[in-house]
Amino acid sequence: MNVSMYEASAPRFVNVLKNLSAILDKAQAHAAAKKIDPTVMLTARLFPDMLPFTRQVQIACDHAKGAVARLAGLEIAAYEDKEQSFEDLKTRIAKTIAYVETVKAGQLDGSEERQISFKAGGRDMTFKGMTYLLGYAQPNFYFHVVTAYNILRHNGVEIGKRDYIGNP
Repeated sequence: MNVSMYEASAPRFVNVLKNLSAILDKAQAHAAAKKIDPTVMLTARLFPDMLPFTRQVQIACDHAKGAVARLAGLEIAAYEDKEQSFEDLKTRIAKTIAYVETVKAGQLDGSEERQISFKAGGRDMTFKGMTYLLGYAQPNFYFHVVTAYNILRHNGVEIGKRDYIGNP
C-alpha cells in the first residue's frame, strides 16, 4: 500500500492543529480559573534560551502552511507574527487550517521527487519532496507543537496525551 504525499501531509497537519486549538481552549480556561494573567503562559518558556509559547504556535503554523505550499509549488501565505492572546493564536491556527485545506490531493501527490529549496536559519536548504516532508517539515512541525504542549503542561494546564493526539 502506498501512502500519498497528500495523506502524509495536509490531513495530518490539520488534525494536529485542531488538537492544538483545543489545547489553547484548555489553557485559556485554566488561566481564568486560576486567575493567572494569560500573558504569563503566552510568554512562558521551558528554558531561558528557548522560544516562548506564542512563538512555538506561530512556527508550528508556519511549518504546516509552508510544507503544503512548497510541495504543491505554491507561494507560501505570509502571516505577521503579532499574536498576543489565546484568541489571536486560535485565529492563526484556524487561518492555517483553512489555508492547508485549500491545497488539494492532486497538487501534493507526485511531489515526492520535486526539488524543494529555501533558506532557513541563514542556510540554503535543498531536499527532494519526500525527504523534505518526512525529514524536515514534519519533525519541525511536531517539535514546535509538542514544545507548546509541554510549556502549558509545565504551567499546570491539565492536558494529556489524548489532548495532543486527539482523534486521528
